[in-house]
Amino acid sequence: MKLEAVELIRLNVPLKSAFRTSFSSVNTHEVVWAHAITDSGEGWAECGANDRPDYSSEYHTGAMAVLKQFMLPDLFALGNDLTAESVTPTLEWIKGHRMAKAAIETALLDAQLRAANTSFATYLGATKTKVPAGVSVGIMDSLPELMEYVERYLNEGYVRIKLKIEPGWDYEPVKLVRETYGDDLLLQVDANTAYTRNDFDLLKRLDEFNLLLIEQPINEEDMLGHAKLADYIETPVCLDETIISADIARDAIELGAAEIINIKPSRVGGYLESKKIHDVSVANNIPVWCGGMLETGIGRAANLALAAMPGFTLPGDTSASSRYFEVDTTTPFVLVDGHIDVPTGPGIGVDPIAEIVDRYAVSREWIKA
Repeated sequence: MKLEAVELIRLNVPLKSAFRTSFSSVNTHEVVWAHAITDSGEGWAECGANDRPDYSSEYHTGAMAVLKQFMLPDLFALGNDLTAESVTPTLEWIKGHRMAKAAIETALLDAQLRAANTSFATYLGATKTKVPAGVSVGIMDSLPELMEYVERYLNEGYVRIKLKIEPGWDYEPVKLVRETYGDDLLLQVDANTAYTRNDFDLLKRLDEFNLLLIEQPINEEDMLGHAKLADYIETPVCLDETIISADIARDAIELGAAEIINIKPSRVGGYLESKKIHDVSVANNIPVWCGGMLETGIGRAANLALAAMPGFTLPGDTSASSRYFEVDTTTPFVLVDGHIDVPTGPGIGVDPIAEIVDRYAVSREWIKA
């Protein structure tokens, strides 16, 4: 196919309530979409970069800049030789910027699969028609507020609770949730690199709560530190920010730093690399699950297809649209008996709702060949 134009859309989508992690608190999902126009049809994708370089070194304005200045000119130059599979080798010379790469690769893959009348799930080799849904609960101002949210999500049917933690908000919240709901509750925690090697004894205290995992407890570049922690505590160590490629995943597994892996397509450069990480993990008997970046329906749809692959044996963070948004940008994804249906239509299987996009769009810019 041939790439004719790309529309970069910035949107500010209001959240139902503030979402706080160890590194930020947000009330609005500030996001960039890539809307690709090819000679065979159009495709949509969501860039996972935040408004600030807090989760990773990328941020949405920077992603737009590198797409416009470097990535799109190279892809336009491919002419009729362009495929979604050619994006990574074409842009390999560009160091980093995986979230920007993921956005354009996914938009082109969506267009390619729509033209072929093939779904993301079929293309990726998914084996499930619905996936179990977990929910991520942010850091709260008080324990009663935390319990109010946890109870609400359990009543809605979520099958797993993930608590965001940081020093000073860890042992007591986890203890309260575990004691209130018992050992049958699937419970895990996510530190988003908030701890250091000096905190191993503090993290070991969490062993008594029989957690599914502790996610990215220390700095993403400290793979050896994670391996040492995995030897020191009983709770399985899961890597998130550290895992940026299949090669890094392989190294982390071999070193013993990753007993479980969270795969976020935007973080690793797209769904093709995500599939490679899945395959490496399955070959080494390492469970994987699908993380999230507060995606709207455009990003959520593709994540559900990924989470339906056979190696995704743990509930992920792909919650229902209503978890975050009063009004989503696509037909909302709904939780039914703790699960969400995997889209079956061509490509990502959903389309943006024009009037909703117009309501939330901050800017729209066309880049043409």
